[in-house]
Amino acid sequence: MPLHTRILIGMVAGAVLGLLANRLFGAAPGLQRFITSVTLPVGQIFLRLIFMVVIPLVLSALILGVAELGDPRRLGRVGLKTLAFTLLLSATSVLIGITLANLVRPGAGLSAEARAALIEVMGQSAESVKAPPTPKTALEIVLDLIPQNPVEAMANAFRGDMIAVMVFALVAGIALTMVERKTVEPLLAWLQAVFEVVMKVIDFAMRLAPYGVAALLFTMTARSGLDVLARLGLYVATVVTGLAAHQFVTYSLVLKYVARCPPRQFFSRIREVMVTAFSTSSSNATLPTTLRVAEQELGIPRSVGGFVLTLGSTLNQNGTALYEGVTVLFLAQFFGIDLSFGGQVTVVLLSILAGVGTAGVPGGSLPLVTALLVTVGVPAQGIGIILGVDRILDMCRTVLNVTGDVTVAACVARSEGHALKP
Repeated sequence: MPLHTRILIGMVAGAVLGLLANRLFGAAPGLQRFITSVTLPVGQIFLRLIFMVVIPLVLSALILGVAELGDPRRLGRVGLKTLAFTLLLSATSVLIGITLANLVRPGAGLSAEARAALIEVMGQSAESVKAPPTPKTALEIVLDLIPQNPVEAMANAFRGDMIAVMVFALVAGIALTMVERKTVEPLLAWLQAVFEVVMKVIDFAMRLAPYGVAALLFTMTARSGLDVLARLGLYVATVVTGLAAHQFVTYSLVLKYVARCPPRQFFSRIREVMVTAFSTSSSNATLPTTLRVAEQELGIPRSVGGFVLTLGSTLNQNGTALYEGVTVLFLAQFFGIDLSFGGQVTVVLLSILAGVGTAGVPGGSLPLVTALLVTVGVPAQGIGIILGVDRILDMCRTVLNVTGDVTVAACVARSEGHALKP
């Protein structure tokens, strides 16, 4: 049975059993002990097995990708194409989300009962809402891209320093291409060995995926049930509709006319990537699967895939950008704040920038959403209203994020003269 099928079975089994447990036992101490002692640790073990090798994977894949591109001029060309596709797709995704939020107005359509219940939820969740990060000047943002201590940046990679780690890898890769090949051959062989070992560790972790995914889904559904989802149904439907439109309309058009790849065939071949993204809620955790599937199933050369996909796991967050735009408008409508056209343009621009800087880990977008809310005058505590449904939306938007990574890689590969597998 294919791995993605087994993961899908694990997801369904975990979600159904979790909903049954929530319905039958509710907040019973026995169920909470079972979650805390069994399902939560099993799910975390699965995720940690993947996360522990993300840094060596990013370093080895990026440096090898740059080395295989060879000519620094070609590297610059591929980098500019990657950035252009990323910004264009991110802008499109946010515009789709903002348009839907204005048409549906999910925050204005709540009943008085649902509104009161959600305000109560906001009060209970206030302590778990992190304060928005302190705004940085343009100079500070540029300086933060260059790590003063690469090892420290690696240690803080999942707390916002992943881009600095990537910049270090890019600089190292560029320098490597400028040194005589004979001199750097041992280093290239060592990096290749690191890459292969990391992929083998990921292979071990993915054998546990069906069980780890079942545990993650059980934990989520047993704790939250469907009550909050029902109250926020219109908001969830708006976000999911926007994600689906971008996934199957925007990407399909780009694939057909830019990458010249049949969309149905493309989506069929990356099923394992999408299922892994949905189950882990993490672009970084999905990266090993994305790299393997892009090369083996689509024929994207590793020189392009290793560069574009590794960068994309942090930079190309289309789904996150769309989600952030809808969420800010939803909470503005909830609190009765009428955002002007200028305010909505601000939301669009900031959502694009926030999507680029979001950590590719579960829940990585929440601090940046909080900062967006403060910027446009919406109470930051409002984020507590959506915490109950954030995990399911996180799963959905991660699928869009990783699909966007592979789409961009396919477009860049095609523009560089590489034909994808027929």
